[in-house]
Amino acid sequence: MQRDADHLPFVSSGSYPIRGGNAVRPLVDGGPAFQRIGEAVAAAKRSVWVTVAFHEMAFRMPGGHGSLFDVLDRAAARGLDVRVIFWRHPLLAQYEPDSHFAGTEADLAFLRARGSKFLARWDRAQGRYCQHQKSWLVDAGQPGETAFVGGINLNNGSVVEPGHSPRADGRNTHDVYVEVRGPSATDVHHNFAQRWNEASDRDLADGLWPDARSHSLLEFPTKVSPAAGDVPVQIQRTVRRGRYSDGTPVPDGPRFAIGDGEHSILDQYLRAIEGARRAIYIEDQAIGAPQVVDALRGALERKVDVVVLVPANPNDEMSAGRKDPKNKAFFDSLGALGDFEHFALAGIAANTGRGEYQNVYVHAKIMLVDDAWCTIGSANIGNRSFFGDTELNASFWHAPTVRALRGDLLLEHLGKDTRDLDERAALRLYREVARKNAARRAAGESLEGLAFALDPATYAS
Repeated sequence: MQRDADHLPFVSSGSYPIRGGNAVRPLVDGGPAFQRIGEAVAAAKRSVWVTVAFHEMAFRMPGGHGSLFDVLDRAAARGLDVRVIFWRHPLLAQYEPDSHFAGTEADLAFLRARGSKFLARWDRAQGRYCQHQKSWLVDAGQPGETAFVGGINLNNGSVVEPGHSPRADGRNTHDVYVEVRGPSATDVHHNFAQRWNEASDRDLADGLWPDARSHSLLEFPTKVSPAAGDVPVQIQRTVRRGRYSDGTPVPDGPRFAIGDGEHSILDQYLRAIEGARRAIYIEDQAIGAPQVVDALRGALERKVDVVVLVPANPNDEMSAGRKDPKNKAFFDSLGALGDFEHFALAGIAANTGRGEYQNVYVHAKIMLVDDAWCTIGSANIGNRSFFGDTELNASFWHAPTVRALRGDLLLEHLGKDTRDLDERAALRLYREVARKNAARRAAGESLEGLAFALDPATYAS
């Protein structure tokens, strides 16, 4: 199998191998992503299977597709096999009832009132963790099997168009999905079947919809989907072993990795960073894993150019972590990355008027290396995602696709076309624009593009 980046190895610690013959299509921002997903579901011939983490009831897909339940009910009414796995966290459902569809009595009454005919199961994670996978699978096991893997939540703040024009409600989120067709879509199929069969609450009266009589185990795929392109892809996961919050043991599925769980996403991040020769570009909701920060320092010492895009307003866990004295060594290490001229930490914001800005929340979980390799998925750069939450990423080795994605992202963030630049020059330009924009923002001037530099020594303070 020909790969564009043999110096960036795949991993052997997960359930799924690297597979050639795929077609991949990155989808930047929630508007285009959900538009494409809605189109794929509308064209489905046999099945639609979905894993859901966070969901708010006001969510609507673009293009007139309606709510999540409109999409599912229409597909079921056409006779398709429609299944959805919802994450359940009883305490979160009590204190933040619109954060996810937890299968409360009110939620079940909502489904009864709609007359929903799709099948659903609820799945808890261990303790405080989250069933964080966010995937769509259309026509599982059929020649046109199509998977969507990413981290975009089902909320209206995520349904935005590229460019991030200011929004009246202030909810403006940047995110990325990837569409996969071909042999690796079969691994997304396997992952769904495993989670469906082993969903924690499958034997509880309120743990499935509509009732136990309509439910059956899914068979695991016995052959991979036919080739759809020329892209090598590996599906990678975080799967935690242990016990659920109610003390029930987590079952050992037929293909869980040995040891204390599966951590192939972390393994791939470290291998890719350690193998990088020229440039690393990251977009993530967090940069909270010490081993990744250490690996980035090693790359910087090898003169690799690095840009990391994060939320200008950090997430609550990063802010809380900064206040905890036991995390001082980690934040000192993060701050020390700023000692390298060829490193930049950045945020993005939309201009709302002269000297006024609307910070864009970076929720993407992606990394691009050497314009040849990329990972897109649900896992944040943090040990919660690498060891606790259940996650799903797709990594691919294909220079044309990675370069095109880099061009699209930097055009959005910088307002400049970098397609004719190599990856080093592109990240050099990113740093220059971001640093100038930080000065402009401090002076109350309008930004050029969206990106502005952040100080890694004080980030999340």
